[in-house]
Amino acid sequence: MSDSISFRSETALGQALLHWWQGLDNNRGDRAELRRAHNLTAIALTSAYQHLYRILLSRGWPEENKPENNWRNERLAAIAGLLAHVKNLDERSLPVIMSEGERPPFSELRFRRLLESSSLDEVFSGLRRALPLVAYQANVLELANDVLFWSDGVKKRWAYTYRWPAKSAV
Repeated sequence: MSDSISFRSETALGQALLHWWQGLDNNRGDRAELRRAHNLTAIALTSAYQHLYRILLSRGWPEENKPENNWRNERLAAIAGLLAHVKNLDERSLPVIMSEGERPPFSELRFRRLLESSSLDEVFSGLRRALPLVAYQANVLELANDVLFWSDGVKKRWAYTYRWPAKSAV
């Protein structure tokens, strides 16, 4: 994977994605279209996603000419679908937001199930269900990078970042 393909704030891709997400506030039709799309194929068929895809292509997103390289676009569809549900930018990591408070909004069991997801569709569904529980807030670029590079490494980082409840000593 090329290091230049990421959504960090200092990259053209990161800046373009953040600008696109901010623009969803003024384009409620695009936000609604993405929010209604319940799977990655439906997201990829929206004009909102296609608009994002064209913007990112102009900023260095790789054009997928071979079927085996389509994984990036699948992940981009998941990112677009998830970001349509994010209403508030939060600098904290999503696993921290999920686990804070007396009664964490995302239980340990739900969190474990999310990390055990075996497909991108399951990750997308799990994160989509998580966003309402955390008041629709997330670190947009970090979430985008984590979905783009979802792997055992990201899962382990999330596991270390999540604030697991203390178990009482027996």
